[in-house]
Amino acid sequence: MAVFVSCGAKETFDFGKSYAEGLKRGDVVILDGDMGAGKTVFCKGVAKGLGIDDEVLSPTYAYMNDYGGRLYHFDCYRLKNGEQAEALGLCDYFYADGICLVEWAENIKSVLPEKVKKVKIKKISDNTREIYYE
Repeated sequence: MAVFVSCGAKETFDFGKSYAEGLKRGDVVILDGDMGAGKTVFCKGVAKGLGIDDEVLSPTYAYMNDYGGRLYHFDCYRLKNGEQAEALGLCDYFYADGICLVEWAENIKSVLPEKVKKVKIKKISDNTREIYYE
């Protein structure tokens, strides 16, 4: 895994924007990090990098936000297991034509595709983050 050190939200956003350049349709990206680490800021950058101008919000209460079929942003925090994700129809998006960004993926690991990319954001201080990625 490579690492990028971010010294603020703008740098995390910009890193997400550049990370998007290496993504292709059908990619599933697991986002790991504590609450407040910057996962949603990273997602906003990815969306901008994909040319999506919609406001990107955390899908905590919706489970998944769909940005025009190009980007699917999941928050699986409230799911207990993969079977719940399957029952909600969320797994279908892993095999669609868009890019999936999945927060709290460990809650649904039994239904994730075999091949995924991983991004881990570690909070070092109020502004500094270490972003591990592949």
